[in-house]
Amino acid sequence: MTKIFSERLTEALKNCKLTQKEIARQLNISESNLTNWKNGANLPSVDILYKLCLLLKESSDYLLGLEDETGAKIYE
Repeated sequence: MTKIFSERLTEALKNCKLTQKEIARQLNISESNLTNWKNGANLPSVDILYKLCLLLKESSDYLLGLEDETGAKIYE
């Protein structure tokens, strides 16, 4: 799950109009937290994940690998 999350987060950040600095500021976290999530070192808390999804306009299920790009659920 961490690998899927880091890959999808990295892609979502590329597509976002906000900079990582702006996202970190709005989430009240350090930029190094974002970097760690992108590198797969750890995952955000549920509260931060919720806010991150709102900022990136992505679903948590997609970022976590529970659905594909079309929104279809993946149960493996």
